[in-house]
Amino acid sequence: MQRKRLMSSTQTPSARRKARQQNRTQRPSGFDQFGLKEPLMLGLRAAGFTEPRPIQRETIAAGLDARDVLGLAQTGTGKTAAFALPLLDRLLDTRQRGVRSLIVAPTRELASQIAEEVRMLAKHTRLKVATVFGGVPIRMDIKMLHRRPEVIVGCPGRILDLVQRGALHLKQVESLVLDEADHMFDLGFLPDIRKILTHLPATYQSLFFSATMPKQVRGLANEMLTTPHVAELANSKPAAMVDHAIYPVSVANKRRLLDHMLADQDCDSALIFVRTKQRARRLSDQLKKAGHNAVGLHGNLTQSQRDRAMKGFRTGRHDILVATDIAARGIDVNGISHVINFDVPGTPEAYTHRIGRTGRSETKGLASTFVTRSDGAWVVATEKEIGSPIPRRSINGITTDDLEMPSRGGGRNRARNGRSRNSRGQQSRNSRPSRPGRNSRKPGAKKTSTRKPARPNNRRSAAAR
Repeated sequence: MQRKRLMSSTQTPSARRKARQQNRTQRPSGFDQFGLKEPLMLGLRAAGFTEPRPIQRETIAAGLDARDVLGLAQTGTGKTAAFALPLLDRLLDTRQRGVRSLIVAPTRELASQIAEEVRMLAKHTRLKVATVFGGVPIRMDIKMLHRRPEVIVGCPGRILDLVQRGALHLKQVESLVLDEADHMFDLGFLPDIRKILTHLPATYQSLFFSATMPKQVRGLANEMLTTPHVAELANSKPAAMVDHAIYPVSVANKRRLLDHMLADQDCDSALIFVRTKQRARRLSDQLKKAGHNAVGLHGNLTQSQRDRAMKGFRTGRHDILVATDIAARGIDVNGISHVINFDVPGTPEAYTHRIGRTGRSETKGLASTFVTRSDGAWVVATEKEIGSPIPRRSINGITTDDLEMPSRGGGRNRARNGRSRNSRGQQSRNSRPSRPGRNSRKPGAKKTSTRKPARPNNRRSAAAR
């Protein structure tokens, strides 16, 4: 998709660069170096932001120059401010109502958190920020759009629904942000994203952020971006502040291992990931019965229930949150001391996103993954993805040393004797030895066919129809 470069309405990119260079000679540190407008500087100070983080240093200047940006960075590295500050600064150039910036996120929780941070940065401006996503009546979104907010943060499905109903008009959009693009691909949102692009004007700025870059996501980036500024920071590797390890354990001992970790005096708050919604509900109920202040977060909850769960976890009313992967990209809570993968993630890429919920804002965090015998292939693939081995740790009387690893030529679950096994450790039917006498015949005996006679085909061919 070829687009014209979007130029700032009051300053050219060269004028902005010149102003920032003058700022560096006068005030060489902090966010002052970018030449942001004073209302945004007031918002930064009110939020306690003093020094830009690496992804912000690498992308804000290019965003202010109206360049397309491709940012590859882990979750929890400050990406929201990296794209929010340039688009807010541009919106302050002219006073024009209506949707001028569109921010697309994969989950409701992430969209809500992005909107909250954008509102915080825009606190001293008159700009309006609105969210649109499923789980709430669409008539409420339509009513909100009548107020003509300048910034929309939403999920692809609801955005497209509003566009198709004629309630959301995108022809005035100047900046498009895609956050966690790889997770949108995992959830099957890329077709909706491409449909949204067809409703945008010919000229707009694209800011594209992702933690990983699968082939399909790379193709979408190539369609969206024109000669982008690229900032790649520690792609696919766990954050340096996260101490992560795997614990080989039997399925029966998972709960014992979890109780042991939650009893640690250093466990101030824990985020526990499980594979399914049913497991999230069941485990959170079990922990509550055991006396923990636990709450579940999964797709079967209504939006108000999900909001209450997140609010309770943020405020400390609940110190344990049991969640599925759908919430992995949306949880941005400071002070999570432990992330526990009760079940391994569905893909190696999701590992970095899960454990990225701790060790944020330059604070240390601990991430533990419970690995059973059938998870050996996942361990190999994940270590290949992050480029380094994951430390193994054990706890006497709970963990085991029996971690099944796939052989070089074998399949996903290869046992030590070379026979393939299923997830329960049972031999597969194809690998079992044949019984004595089966499929055998005496020398010289006439071979008889056991194949059933073919049934007559009464269907007409396509050509005959």
